[in-house]
Amino acid sequence: MRPRISVLTLGVEDLERAVAFYRDGLGLSTDGIVGKEFEHGAVAFFDLQSQVKLAVWARADLAHDTGLPQTAPCPTGFTIGHNVTRKDEVDEVMEQARKAGARTLKPAQGTFWGGYAGYFQDPDGHVWEIVWNPAFVPVDSVWLLS
Repeated sequence: MRPRISVLTLGVEDLERAVAFYRDGLGLSTDGIVGKEFEHGAVAFFDLQSQVKLAVWARADLAHDTGLPQTAPCPTGFTIGHNVTRKDEVDEVMEQARKAGARTLKPAQGTFWGGYAGYFQDPDGHVWEIVWNPAFVPVDSVWLLS
C-alpha cells in the first residue's frame, strides 16, 4: 500500500458542536455540514494541508456505514499529532483550543526527547498532541491550525 491518506474521520456525538469547535474555535476552513439530504450522510470536512481533510461524522452514522456496533469512545486508542514551526506556537495553539472548549490534558512542557508538547481533548474526547520537534519542523508555516 502506498501511503495516500487523504481524510481523517472523527466520530462525534454532536455534529453541530464539532463543527463549531473546529471551524469557529480552531479556525479550520469548511463548507459546513453537507449530505444532510441522505440518511446517515451528514458530515463536515475541514481543510488541513494540501490534499488532506479532517471529517467529523456522527458516531451512530459511522457505525452504520461500517457495520460495526457503536461502542464507547476510547481516547487512548489514538492521538492526532499537530507539529508546529515554533516552540511558543505550542502554547498559542493550546490556548486557542482551550478557549474553543477543549480540555487540557497535559500543559505544554519540555519532552524527554528535546521537544516541547502538550495534549488536549476536543469536546468529543479525541486527543490532540500539539508539538514542536526541533528535528521535525514543518517546512511550510501554514499548517493545520493557524
